[in-house]
Amino acid sequence: MLDAIRNLWSLIYNLFPNLAQALAAFLRGTGLPGWGVDLLMALLSALVVVISVLLGMLGMTLMERKVMGRMQNRLGPNRVGPLGLLQPIADAIKFLIKEDIVPTNADRWVHTLAPIVAAIPAVLVYAVIPFGKGMAAADLNIGVLYILAVSSITTIGIVMAGWASNNKYSLLGGMRAAAQIISYEVPLVLSMLVAVMLAGSLSLGKIVEAQGGLLGILGWNVFRVPFGTLAFLTYMICAVAELNRTPFDLPEGESEIVTGYITEYSGLKWGLFYLGEYFNAIAVSAIATTLFLGGWQGPILPPYVWFLGKVLVIVFILIWLRSTLPRFRVDQLMGFAWKVVLPIALVNIFVTGAAITLWQAFVK
Repeated sequence: MLDAIRNLWSLIYNLFPNLAQALAAFLRGTGLPGWGVDLLMALLSALVVVISVLLGMLGMTLMERKVMGRMQNRLGPNRVGPLGLLQPIADAIKFLIKEDIVPTNADRWVHTLAPIVAAIPAVLVYAVIPFGKGMAAADLNIGVLYILAVSSITTIGIVMAGWASNNKYSLLGGMRAAAQIISYEVPLVLSMLVAVMLAGSLSLGKIVEAQGGLLGILGWNVFRVPFGTLAFLTYMICAVAELNRTPFDLPEGESEIVTGYITEYSGLKWGLFYLGEYFNAIAVSAIATTLFLGGWQGPILPPYVWFLGKVLVIVFILIWLRSTLPRFRVDQLMGFAWKVVLPIALVNIFVTGAAITLWQAFVK
């Protein structure tokens, strides 16, 4: 009986890696050449990631509306399906059937491409995120650089949307968004570099393995706790600003500039911006989990369960912030980036580098 329980637990613990290995072995057994097996496995990995992200986005939209309803003492979605669980499906149907309107004097091609350029990079980020031990679609040795390079493309889509709409409110919203994202991108990169310095690698898998310790949170040396914690807080502040979420939602401030760069969008195109925002929110949570919270590491439970649990905690924090904090003024927002967050990130990275150098010299 105990052996049966152990075998069942081992199957659950290594469920996804075992499935991948079994599928690869089956494909090789069919006589496919090695490159064909690799290509099919890559395509299947991409398909699984895309489907998982879509399901996660649907779950996050429902979670956000339910949690915000509770926090603000009002009803969340409760009409479509039991307990309102089918509300995300109803929203998706609405996006698909709603009329697509393009302004008369807008640049039609750029107006159409903008939401695609803004949404696709949010999905590409997931290619290098390790959801569990050996569960990354592509374990690049420059994973952090890949994330920074791909995620920065989203800014181009936002500027395209603001300019192509031929609307002064959209243009103002696009410029605000670009200025905000570029401003907070600098301390965001510096905070991520602290995790790279502590792990000694740009590979996300190696960064996770370098953390270890209690629940995968405490690191392999005494420097991770003070410097890593400060980097994590800096990262979270900058990430919320990058997502244009409250209290940094100036580019989409409905009371000021009529939803900003998406003023002239409707239907499926508006839905792509909506998808991109939630894709990015989940990606930001996954990156924070990977760099600062030990990723998939944790006792007893399967690695992918630990990873998902930590991501949900970060997502809950994002929803909590949106439910409670008021919006910054634009001068406060930009001043906070350059006068507060950036100096803290610079000091942290220099002190971390000095501490690691002195420690290595002392040990040697």
